[in-house]
This record gives sequence, C-alpha cells and structure tokens, in this order.
Amino acid sequence: MNELLQQAPSWGNTLWFIVAAVLLLAVLLGFVTYAIYFERKIIGWMQLRIGPNRVGPLGLLQTVADVTKLLLKEDTRPQHADKALFTLAPILAYAPAFGVLAVMPFTESIQFADLGIGLLYYIALSGITVLGVITAGWASNNKYSLIGGLRSAAQMISYEVPLVMSVVGVVMLTGSMNLREIVEAQRDVWNIVPQFIGFAVFLVAAQAELNRTPFDLPEAESELVAGYHVEYSGFRFAMFMLAEYVYMFGMGTLITILFLGGWLPIHPALDFIPGIVWFVLKFSLYIFLQFWLRATMPRLRVDQLMSFAWKVLLPVALFNILLTAVVISYQNGMF
Repeated sequence: MNELLQQAPSWGNTLWFIVAAVLLLAVLLGFVTYAIYFERKIIGWMQLRIGPNRVGPLGLLQTVADVTKLLLKEDTRPQHADKALFTLAPILAYAPAFGVLAVMPFTESIQFADLGIGLLYYIALSGITVLGVITAGWASNNKYSLIGGLRSAAQMISYEVPLVMSVVGVVMLTGSMNLREIVEAQRDVWNIVPQFIGFAVFLVAAQAELNRTPFDLPEAESELVAGYHVEYSGFRFAMFMLAEYVYMFGMGTLITILFLGGWLPIHPALDFIPGIVWFVLKFSLYIFLQFWLRATMPRLRVDQLMSFAWKVLLPVALFNILLTAVVISYQNGMF
C-alpha cells in the first residue's frame, strides 16, 4: 500500500490516503463485529453452551443486531456530569486505538507509514487511551465510575512499564525500532525463540493493558457495576467497546510483528503462500488465546494485580534485558 501511495501523483496522495483509511476502518468494524460473535461462540463451546444461533444463519447477524440496537438507544448523560469531558472521553479512548495502526506493516506492501521509530510511536500513542478512561470516570460524577477510572489508570500505567521493557530485547537484537526491519530480521528464526522470556512478559502485560480477563478490574461488574463507563449508553458506550476491540486488533498485530515473524512463513519452503495469509493465521492464534483466557480465568484481586506487575513482571523483564545484553556481547566476542 505504501508503494502505491509513493507511485500515485502528488495531487492524488490525499485521496489515496482517505480511501486506504476508509478501507482500514471497514476492516476494523468487520473485525469488531465478528470478533464479538466468535468470542461468544467459542466461549459457549468451551462452556458446553450453544452461543448465538438465532439471528441470521448460524447466528452470524446476532452482533449486527446488537450493534444496531446499541446505536438506536437513547444517549443519556447524568445531570451533574461535566458535559465537555463526558463527551470528550470516548473520543480520547478510541482515536489513539485507530491511530496506532498507521505504522503497522501487515505485509511487505501493505503499510500506511514506514516510520523509523514505529515501535516508539505505538507505545507513545497507545498511552493516551488511559486519559480517556480517567476522564470518563471523573466526568460521570459517579463514585463507581471514578473508582473504575482510577483503577484503570493504576493498572495501565503499572503494566506499561514491563510491557515496554519486554520489547527492549527485540530492539537490541534487531538494532532498530522500525517494525518492517524487525520482521525482516526474523527470516532465520522468529523472536519468540531467543526472546521467549520477553514474549511471556509482553503477553501478560498486554492482557492487562487491554483490561481483558483476568485483568478486567476497571470493569468489574461484581464490584463496580460497569466501572468507568457505567453512565455511558448508546453510541458513546459503543465507542468504548469499539476501542477495546480495536486495541485487541492492534495488540495482536504488534505481537505478530515483534515475536511471530509478521508475514514470514514458518519455513522457507512454504514461501509460496501469500504473506497476508501467514499474518492472519498468527494473528488469529493470538485472538483465539484471548477468547480462551476469558472463558477459563477468574478475575484477580486488585492487590494481586498490582503486586504481580511490580514484583514479578518488572524484575523478569529487566533480567531479560540483562540476559540479552550478555548473549549479544558473547556473540560479538567481547567475552
């Protein structure tokens, strides 16, 4: 895609970007719609239930009906809420989730922007979402919303530290923060092998960053009704839900690029299979893992959540950086 944009006439670049962005948005909306459907079907299968099967063939239109119902609901707002911040919060939550996808290389030719600091761009932009969550909790003028927002801030900031530390080893091995170069550096062996410790830390920290089970404390319905978005309904609530699944799309894409070789085949002999097929297969494996965890894991207590980040994940991530530095130094003959 970036090659097409480079070949297009300069006066037409803006139009190409708009068309590409609309196509990506359509893909995201389709992913969110059917990720929810397959999540409900897979969890039903794991729990010996049927799952959606009434609306449309095999229940394929159930999520479409749910989204339609959600968008047609009345858009309510608490009387004493901060109107400006209450309106701004869903935008702050969703916009960064969509923006991080600009630097993601899905194949050698499908990428919007090939930034030299693509990984840093993702980390920096994704951190903005926590502001939307805190803003939603504060602006709602509801104690449950506020507690959910504060929980989310503590959780996302705490787990962002080991998340970033876990990818330092990948950057050290590659010598670049360019996501395309990180994929190309995995032609001989995927990073999940030499960086398995970093992969494990990243996987757990990403789960907490996404507020997914077992780290879904900000939305703990048994304690906080619905957490930071308890006062939201209709389209505004839909934006929070959309942000959650778009971030899951982004995190699945990132973990595929950093540790699973991106679009590269599992063996050079299988290079005839298109890169996008390999990418989708690896990406789908991560998404299935998300559904599996939600079906089987219980929710942690908030003290367990915070202790695990600072007492377990952070030391392990630092150890991985040290180990990677020692291995690189040994390979370069410094010992």
